[in-house]
Order: sequence, then structure tokens, then C-alpha cells
Amino acid sequence: MEPAETYFVYIVRCADSTLYTGSTNNLESRLNKHNLGQGAKYTRGRRPVSLVYCETVSSVSEALKREMEIKRMSRSAKLALVESWGGRE
Repeated sequence: MEPAETYFVYIVRCADSTLYTGSTNNLESRLNKHNLGQGAKYTRGRRPVSLVYCETVSSVSEALKREMEIKRMSRSAKLALVESWGGRE
């Protein structure tokens, strides 16, 4: 049996101070793509982006579900989540 793949749900702060939430199975690559203008359309004109929140989940379905939960949060709730993370994995 192959080991389970890890998925990440993340929030980046864009250059204009807006927040973008996404999910991926390769966080470093995805952040690089955002900063190269090859990531999400939303972040292309708002570079550079910096990681301000990340959590790990065990499946793509969990990642997508959690991503949608975060996207539905108010900005203040997202900022509270970011503050609670404090840059740790």
C-alpha cells in the first residue's frame, strides 16, 4: 500500500493585502506558481504573495471541503485564523 498523500489548505496575503485561499498537494510549488503569475487568476495581478496560514489534511476531498469552509468565512474570521497559526505548520 502506498503512503497517503498529504494535502494543504492555505491562505496567502497578496501585495494589495487581500487574502486568497487555496488547496494543493505541493505547497512550495503552488506558492512559486502564484509568485510567477502562473497560479490562480486572482493572484496574478496581486503579486507577490506570502504564505500566512497553512493546515494539512489527508485527502483531496477534505482539502476541498476545508477550502470552501474558509472561503465562506468573513475577512475578520480569516484574519483570526491567520493570527492563530503564527507561521507554524
